[in-house]
Amino acid sequence: MSSIIKVDQVNKAFGTLQVINNCSIEVEQGSITGLIGPNGAGKSTLFNLIAGTFAPDNGSIYFDGQDITAVPSDQLFHRGLLRTFQIAQEFSHMTALENLMMVPPQAGESLLNTWLRPSLVKDQEAQVRQKALDVIEFIGLKHVRNELAGNLSGGQKKLLELGRTMMVDARIVLLDEIAAGVNRTLLQDLIRNIQRLNQEMGYTFLVIEHDMDMIAQLCNPVIVLAQGSVMMKGTIQEIQQNEEVIEAYFGNDAH
Repeated sequence: MSSIIKVDQVNKAFGTLQVINNCSIEVEQGSITGLIGPNGAGKSTLFNLIAGTFAPDNGSIYFDGQDITAVPSDQLFHRGLLRTFQIAQEFSHMTALENLMMVPPQAGESLLNTWLRPSLVKDQEAQVRQKALDVIEFIGLKHVRNELAGNLSGGQKKLLELGRTMMVDARIVLLDEIAAGVNRTLLQDLIRNIQRLNQEMGYTFLVIEHDMDMIAQLCNPVIVLAQGSVMMKGTIQEIQQNEEVIEAYFGNDAH
C-alpha cells in the first residue's frame, strides 16, 4: 500500500521545550494506524502539525504525495484530512441531526444564492438532510436525532463527531483519544463504526489512544512515540513484548 501521510524529519519546539524531535512516520492508505506513547511524548502536537494547526520548525509533511507543510487546517479539511478532539466539539444548542447538516460549504451560505437561486439552495438542503439521516442511522444515533447535542452522553457525542467526518467524505481521519469518557457499550459501537468506515468506505485512520484494548482491536500497525521521536513501529503484540517500550511507559516499575 502507498502512504497517504508522510512526516519527514519534523521538529517542533515551544520556547526551549523540544516537543517533536526529528520525527518521521508514514501512514499507509487504507490502514488503521495507532499512535501511542507515554504522557508528554508529543502525540497531540504531532496531530496538530499534520492537521495544520501548527507549522513545524523544519522538516516536511505530505498528504497523498503533496507537500502540506504548514497548509492551514481549513484547506486540509476541504481536501479530506479531518481530525477529532479529546473533548467533542458539538454545537450544543442544535440537534444531533442539525449538527451533521452543518457541513460546509453550502449554497445557502451565500446571500446572493438565497435571493437569486432559491431552488438550488432548497435542493442542496434536501440532499444534505438526506445524507445526514443516512449517517445518523449508520452511527446508531437515529433514536436521538432530534435531541439537543449538548444533552447527549459523552459516547454519543463521540459517535456524532465521527459521523461529521462522513458528511464530507474524509480520506483520512485523525482520532484523538476517542475512547475518553465513553462507556464500554458505546465504545464497542465506536470501534465497529470505525472498522466499517475503513472496510466499506476506504477511510484511513490515525488513532491516538491510551486504551490498549481498543488499540489491540483496531490498529495495525502501531507507532510508539517517546520524547517526540519514534521508538518503534509494529503489531500490538510486538510492542507489548518490547522491553524499551515497557520501560518508557512504566520506568522503574516496569518489572
